[in-house]
Order: sequence, then structure tokens, then C-alpha cells
Amino acid sequence: MRQRRFLPSLSQLIAFEAVMRHRSVTAAADELHLTQSTVSRLIASLERQLGKPLFTRDRKRLTPTPEAQIYAASVTQGLDVIQRASMGLIANPGGGALSLSVLPTFATRWLAPRIGQFLADNPGISINLSTKIQRFSFTAESFDAAIHFGADDWPDARHMKLFDERLTACASPVFLARHPIAGPDDMAGLPMLQLETRPQGWRAWFRAQGGAGGAVSGMVMDQFSMMIQAAISGLGVALLPSYLAQPEIDECRLMPILRPAVPGDGAYWLAWPERGDGNPALVRFRAWIAAQVAADRQQGSGAAKYSSLTTP
Repeated sequence: MRQRRFLPSLSQLIAFEAVMRHRSVTAAADELHLTQSTVSRLIASLERQLGKPLFTRDRKRLTPTPEAQIYAASVTQGLDVIQRASMGLIANPGGGALSLSVLPTFATRWLAPRIGQFLADNPGISINLSTKIQRFSFTAESFDAAIHFGADDWPDARHMKLFDERLTACASPVFLARHPIAGPDDMAGLPMLQLETRPQGWRAWFRAQGGAGGAVSGMVMDQFSMMIQAAISGLGVALLPSYLAQPEIDECRLMPILRPAVPGDGAYWLAWPERGDGNPALVRFRAWIAAQVAADRQQGSGAAKYSSLTTP
């Protein structure tokens, strides 16, 4: 049974969240199409219900208390969850909305071209996609699942391995005409483009090529899409997951260097919170993405061309 004293009204919470964002009753009232006195009354009633002041008042200026700052983070998260649920219900009255966090380039290169088929096969499910590079807490964020790179060590989550990462070093034809590379030692002194989340990538590549490798110097980027464009522009040698490099290789905009598709130090995973294990939309998505990777592996194409699949 929920205790009413700990459940402020939605009007109170929306007013509080708006004032916290704007630091102004006037701006919050304008946004909410309410009078200033109405917003002030809602804030005052929320404070009475909680038994704590949320703002210090100096004439017309409101300064949130430290407790209000903490409370606001949870309120904002809760309102976001309600808003997403409502949007999903309106867009898809049959239910089955799935909020998915994905890696940016994986989303554009691998997932986006395929997701339409999933939606066509599952007309009762809608998918909301957000790109994230860093991991997050499933408790603090309202995602149903995430596709990430690394290991199966996401806290309080279950995992399904999609495929191991294979690495191919690439450069533009113009760059290679200027800097011929016949062995690992020829890489010395060349700009080697790096991804900030793969600090050991070049070490794994040199190890697979049978070379010790030296100091790695080159631009550090936060997305593979930027690295691909930098390599095409002749700014250096890019170390890319093979499935991402293949389209540019097929189009001759990039050329592979030495042995392609060598083992990397991580894998791609689908992770989801333990509490959401039985989510029907997620169950269907897990089965679908497992089938996609298995099909790629069988056909010798796409992300799983050089990889393996394990199911939960």
C-alpha cells in the first residue's frame, strides 16, 4: 500500500521541476501556462507535504537547498519515465515500447538498416533509441536494455553476447601511396588514429600481426564514424572493427593494412536489468537480434563475419 504523504501530486512535481530548471517562478509559470501565484502555491504545498524547505527566498529570488538538488534529480527521472510511457502508449496502444541504449556507430552502421524488419515483424512493439558511449546505471536511467562493448560485467544486469570484435587497420589509398606498409615495423612514426574507449586496441593489433609495436601517436576520437572520415581524408591509419570498415573497403575509399580481422580484446553485448528479464518486448528483441547475428555468421557477412554468438 502506497503512503499518500510520500506521493505529491503530479502538478506539484511538474511545478517544482520547472522552477528547478529555470530558477525562476516567472519562467516556470510561463512554460506551464500558469500564473506565478499558482506555481508559488504548488511549491509551498509541496514543501508542507514533505516537511522541508526546498528553496531559500531572498525577495523574488529562489535558491534551491542541497536537499532540493538531490530530490530534483529523482523527480526529473520519474517524470521522464511517465512521459516515455505515455508517449509509447499513444504511439503504440497495443503496448510493448522498448527503450534501448546503443553505441552510436553500431546503431547507424549495423542496427538501423535492420530494425525496420523487426518492427514489421512485431507490429505491437515500438522502439526508442538513444546513443550512449559510457555505461550507466539501469537503476538511475529508464532504459530496458543497452548494447555495449567490453565484457559481461555490467552491474545488476544479465548479458547476451552478440559477437567478438575483430580489428582491421585501414588507410586511404592516397595515404598508403605515400607511406607503403609491408610489415608492422613500417608503421613506426605514422599517425595511428585511436578511439578513446579502446586504449589497448593498437597493442592487440600489433600482437596479432607478430610485431611488438611502438609508441602510438595520433588523434584520439570518441566515435568510429569520425575516425572513418579522418582516415578517408588521409589523416592517418584507423583501427576499426571489421564490420564497420567493410563498406569503405568495398568502395575502395579505405584499404586494409596487413592481416585483416584480427582478434580484439572485447566483444559486443546486449545487457538488460535483471528486473526486466521478462519484459515481452525485450524477449522478442533478444530473440530477433540473436537470429540476426546468427544469420550474419552463417552467411559470412556483416558484424558476425569473423565472430561467434552465444545465447543466454
